[in-house]
Amino acid sequence: MQLGSKGALLSLFLILFTCTPRLYAQNVDADQDLPDSLSHLGYKMYNEPNEPERLQANYLFIKTLVQYLKIPHSIDDNTLDTLKMIVIRRAPENNFRIFSWHIQLNDGSYRYYGAIQLRTKDGSLHLKALIDKSPFIDKPEEAILDPDNWYGAQYYDIIPLQHLPQHYLLLGWRGTTPKVTQKIIDVIHLGESSITFGKKIFKNQAFTAVSRLIYRYNAQTSMLMKYEKDQHRIIMDHLAPSTPSLEGQFEHYGPDMSYDAWKIKADHLVLEEDLPLKNED
Repeated sequence: MQLGSKGALLSLFLILFTCTPRLYAQNVDADQDLPDSLSHLGYKMYNEPNEPERLQANYLFIKTLVQYLKIPHSIDDNTLDTLKMIVIRRAPENNFRIFSWHIQLNDGSYRYYGAIQLRTKDGSLHLKALIDKSPFIDKPEEAILDPDNWYGAQYYDIIPLQHLPQHYLLLGWRGTTPKVTQKIIDVIHLGESSITFGKKIFKNQAFTAVSRLIYRYNAQTSMLMKYEKDQHRIIMDHLAPSTPSLEGQFEHYGPDMSYDAWKIKADHLVLEEDLPLKNED
C-alpha cells in the first residue's frame, strides 16, 4: 500500500478503529508504556522531515491509541491529556470526548484525523472514527455531515446547547494551504443511533442557509475566536481584506481591530456586530 494514497489511508483508518486488540499486539510491544509510545510517535508525526515517515508514524499512532482506549473505562483516564501533538476535549457532562489532530503534507496542505469516544455503561470502548472528506464536500458551509464524511478540523472547545439536548458547538482550527487558514464553528448532535455535524441555527440575514461557520484568513495572522461563558457568546475578530479591491481573496484577510460575537440563545445563535471590547486583566 502506498502511504501517499488518500483512499487507502482512509480505508486503513476505518480498519484500525474497528478491528480487535489482537492486531495491535503484533506491532506494539506489550511491555512498552503506551502513553510514552504515543508521545514518541506523536513527535515523529510532526517532526520527521519526510512525508512518508510522518504518515507511517501517524499510522502507528492510531494503532497504539486504539489499543490504549480499549482498556475498560478509559474514557475516565486523563493520562492522554498531556499529549501535545493532538487535541482532546471532553463534553462538560463527560459523556463523550473528541480527539483531533492533523498531519501537514509536503505540498503545504493538511490531512485531518479524529475520533469520538462515547461513554458506555459497562466501560467498554465505543469509538467512532472521523474520516476527513473535506476535499470532496460541496458547499461545506451548508452541508449536513456524519463521521464518515467529516469536514476535518482540530477542535479546541466544546460548548453545550442547553435548550437542544445532545447538541454541542465545536470551535476549531483548520489549516488549509500555506496561504490560507480557517476558524470554524460547527454543531455536533449525538443521536440515539447516529452522529451528525452541522445544523441551521445561525440566525442572520447573511447566514440563513448555513449549517456551520467557516472563517478564512491569511495563514500568517491569527484570529481570536473564543467562548465567553459569562456572556454566553462566542467572541471573535472581524475579518476584512487589506484593501476593498482584494475582497474574496482570503490570503489577504485579517482582523480589522473590530469584534463580533455569536450570542447563544435558546435554540439558535444571533450575530452581534461591532462590539466594544476592553482588555482582560
